[in-house]
Amino acid sequence: MSISNYNLSGDQKRNIEHFASIVKLALADAVITEGEEKLLKRLAKRFHILDDKYKEILENSDKYPRKGFHSYNERIEHLYDLAKMIYADDAVSIKEASVLRKICVGLGFPINNVEKVADEAIHLILKDNDLEDFTKAIKQVNKQ
Repeated sequence: MSISNYNLSGDQKRNIEHFASIVKLALADAVITEGEEKLLKRLAKRFHILDDKYKEILENSDKYPRKGFHSYNERIEHLYDLAKMIYADDAVSIKEASVLRKICVGLGFPINNVEKVADEAIHLILKDNDLEDFTKAIKQVNKQ
């Protein structure tokens, strides 16, 4: 563990892990576009990720495993951020959709419903839904 990780709170660690998942999606096609970079920088600021940590995560996002969240709404909000990253370059690749499905499992969505949840998340972002509408729709698709 690097010295920079010793004093991180639980929230800070989760933010870094979540940001690393978003970076993994941005890198799914091996290129970070201008739109993806703008979104990454905006999210890094929102998550209070400093420049050095930002660069470290970009260089080695696999170092940060995806962990589950405590609340269902929190998981949906993170799914919203991830889906926005997929469409940050105005296109959705098959590889990005595949990575999103894997991350959905890591977020704690049921394996038998992950494809439906991920596909709906992408569809909602393509239609430019806000977080509130996104949350309602994902809850409808993920009824258990």
